[in-house]
Amino acid sequence: MNSAPERPNILWLCTDQQRYDTIAALGNGLIRTPSIDSLARDGTALTKAYVQSPICAPSRASFLTGRYPRTTRCRQNGQAIPAEEILISKIFRDSGYTCGLAGKLHLASCSDGRVEQRIDDGYDVFHWSHHPQPDWPENAYTQWLGSKGKTWDELYDGPSTPFVKHGIPAEYHQTTWCAEMCCDFIRERAGSGPWFFSFNCFDPHHPFDPPADYLSRYDPADMPLPNYREGELENKPPYQKLDHEWAHNEPGYFHVAGMSEDDQRQVTAAYYAMIELIDDQVGRILATLEETGQGDNTLVIFMSDHGEMLGDHGIYLKGPHFYEGVVHVPVLLRWPGKIRAGERADALVELVDLAPTLLEAAGLDIPERMQGRSFYPLCSGEAGASSHRDSVYSEYYNAWTHKHSYGTMLRTEQEKIIIYHGDEIGELYDLDEDPGEFTNLWDEPAHKERKLRLLKQAFDRSVLTMDPTPPRLGAF
Repeated sequence: MNSAPERPNILWLCTDQQRYDTIAALGNGLIRTPSIDSLARDGTALTKAYVQSPICAPSRASFLTGRYPRTTRCRQNGQAIPAEEILISKIFRDSGYTCGLAGKLHLASCSDGRVEQRIDDGYDVFHWSHHPQPDWPENAYTQWLGSKGKTWDELYDGPSTPFVKHGIPAEYHQTTWCAEMCCDFIRERAGSGPWFFSFNCFDPHHPFDPPADYLSRYDPADMPLPNYREGELENKPPYQKLDHEWAHNEPGYFHVAGMSEDDQRQVTAAYYAMIELIDDQVGRILATLEETGQGDNTLVIFMSDHGEMLGDHGIYLKGPHFYEGVVHVPVLLRWPGKIRAGERADALVELVDLAPTLLEAAGLDIPERMQGRSFYPLCSGEAGASSHRDSVYSEYYNAWTHKHSYGTMLRTEQEKIIIYHGDEIGELYDLDEDPGEFTNLWDEPAHKERKLRLLKQAFDRSVLTMDPTPPRLGAF
């Protein structure tokens, strides 16, 4: 394995709101993901990868800059990333790459009805579609539907329940459109120098609305019920009780307390069906790489910006929560001959580590402003697959729902602590004894010393993740 290989193409496949436990090769025996499985077979899976925020915009700003949410100052959905932040796509473009994107970017608000505000992000090709719904005229996916003589309204009229809907047929789906834009880019760039492409589909983000034929492949009766124990929220933060008991009065949100077991199983079936559609389109993209002779010199990464509660602990979607379902995500890398095939690296890694990892793989310098640590040596075989970080750290700063909630999480191999700043209640879990995170030890006298030790570690992480810039230029 070479530590300084030739510059590869970078194909970055990023889904939205996909849990770690939704890939067959990573242990889910109910879902069909043969294309993503091939990345695990032919590459390295990072089995303990964690997000820096359980919410879209701050997570994306973090992994695209290699910096923590409070450092980028893009801490909330609806906040615009400051213009002086430097995306990894910009670094690759400045290094001679041609960069493209299809789908979401989500580093700024797009509530004014136009494409979101962009900084100098480095994308030469920019097919923007924040989400499939045609409420913004600059949604490139909507324009694509129009070019085929179709409209969203006529296609999105299938039957529905309060929680699941028969969505757009696969042929006209936003995930399919993202893949088509990606394949077109790959064909156009064949033999024309290195490239970097971001495939950012909206699925499996709610609402749970896969194409009808994909939904029919999953029998709800076969689906597991969420991990939830009656009464477990009594000594947990109030945000969790609220999300369990009431809806936000917006389409796609859940009155969880009123869901039947059949409703819960139907949602899981729909979620899996959405991921199977993604997998089919990933297969289409990988086939295009091979058809154009670019498979061997393309580093493929598959990951998600954060997970989905999916009913665990009585909660759906996301919010100021740091359970495994929403902070633990899949990360797989493949690069034939450079990244180890069939490897399961079980070291703790953070999504903030992605940007420096890709730069090291391409032989490019890692800027001092980046706070992540490259895990390329884990994937190339130059370092042991079980050692990278002692802990992972995640932040939620009034980011989406539940205004005025501020939380930080620190997770080690055996323990997890969540601090809700300004509140008396927090969360503390012994992950060896309680991997399902049902029993909150925060107020248990027997765990006082453990709590204080982890509070100190979390406080250290919050301080030591300060912005490393500007550089110190003198002694005084």
